[in-house]
Amino acid sequence: MDKLSILGLIVGFTAIIGGFGLHGGALSTLFDLPAIIIVIGGTFGAVLFQTPLPQFTTGIRMLAWVFKAQYVPLNATVERLISWGTAARTNGFLSLEAEAIHESDPFLHNALNLLVDGVEPLVMQNALDAELVLERERLLRSAKIFEAMGGYSPTIGILGAVLGLIQAMQHINDPELLGRGIATAFVATIYGVGFANLVFIPVANKLKSVVVQRSLYHELIVEGVVSIANGENPRIIERKLAAYRVS
Repeated sequence: MDKLSILGLIVGFTAIIGGFGLHGGALSTLFDLPAIIIVIGGTFGAVLFQTPLPQFTTGIRMLAWVFKAQYVPLNATVERLISWGTAARTNGFLSLEAEAIHESDPFLHNALNLLVDGVEPLVMQNALDAELVLERERLLRSAKIFEAMGGYSPTIGILGAVLGLIQAMQHINDPELLGRGIATAFVATIYGVGFANLVFIPVANKLKSVVVQRSLYHELIVEGVVSIANGENPRIIERKLAAYRVS
């Protein structure tokens, strides 16, 4: 569980709602079901309209990454690559066949299989680089659906406010009902701006950072496996991969 993401969400909403309450505002005025339906429904509808279904479903599945801490074993993978380099230099690439069979990470599994199969280093690097780039672009495009939600949400909120004002104008002869209706109308604007800046845009940026971290991990694998394929000294491999370590 990513405690920092949860803490940030709680602090953001608490600060805004708490500040409104301390200023004398009635918290009950911030809850309006029609406004929620307009903003959330309109935002999702606009994003669904512009997004291919596979991209949208991938983005929704990626949402779990925001609250589930993503562990990328950079240091451990560096050590494994160095040990594989030593084994391959001593006993040949076939000595890594068992590692390839039992490897659970799909990208690393594929890289080890190419190594065991004796694929030429340049061909191997081109294949792995293409896979890395395509996967990164696919995930970044999916993460951008939340960025799009952050763009549409405030505008939909304004639309909700205008609709609310139209409804309130029906009570123009009753100042009390008119004032209450205008206040309720602007709640939609609060939802639009609030969801955009407290949820949608932060989610998009968090997912992008996770994708970049995963790409760094895959770049480490490509660098290490190609170095092993080239028969480089394990000490040289260790020096090349030292930049990927995290303290």
